[in-house]
Amino acid sequence: MPPRGLEPAGVALVDKPSGPSSFAVVSQIRRLTGARTGHAGTLDPFATGLLLLLSGRATKLTPWLVGLDKRYHTEIDLTCLTSTGDPEGEAVERHAPPGEEELLARLERLRGEIELPIPAASAVKIGGERAYKLARRGVEVEMPVRRSTVHALDVIAYTGEKVTLDAHVSSGTYIRSLAIALGGHCATLRRTEVGPFPVGDAVVPEAFTAERLLSEAEVLERVQAARAPGT
Repeated sequence: MPPRGLEPAGVALVDKPSGPSSFAVVSQIRRLTGARTGHAGTLDPFATGLLLLLSGRATKLTPWLVGLDKRYHTEIDLTCLTSTGDPEGEAVERHAPPGEEELLARLERLRGEIELPIPAASAVKIGGERAYKLARRGVEVEMPVRRSTVHALDVIAYTGEKVTLDAHVSSGTYIRSLAIALGGHCATLRRTEVGPFPVGDAVVPEAFTAERLLSEAEVLERVQAARAPGT
């Protein structure tokens, strides 16, 4: 009999709904399987889309998964900056949206290797305390800058006041930082891919069963194939 919590082993592709935290979804899957459960990157409560959850002894695969590129669809409200860079924060500035030519110029500056401040409402620790906890208390701090790679930032739809983008970015990129740099905030955010894993292969938490777990061998095969030169 395997040690307690190591089975069932594998990786779950879960389509997170808007509302619950990623940790609430992790707990939900843990209750279903009875196994130790980890994650390869969280989503904010307002966001939806793909979570990679590792079950049982497959938690040892975490180093293979946390650094994978991500893809997101986000609708950005170009008329309002919020305290968090998303709809959960308070409006701090309302303004006319940039014209189409200016928007395209801003998008071009955000492609490639970039450096942007980490949002104040993030889990990064500042002086030993989570930044979002400081922000909730109204403590203003200078947020550190993070270097990221934006492989693609393509316009899906544009209304003048809102723009919907398909963003392919390196791990650790804050889409809220991109929205702030464009002069707005993320009205919606959906993670559509993590490395070679698409959200189309995922199920909502309520539909998950242990039979949906990808085997450790399959996960490693897909990750290695995605990292192979020329892919």
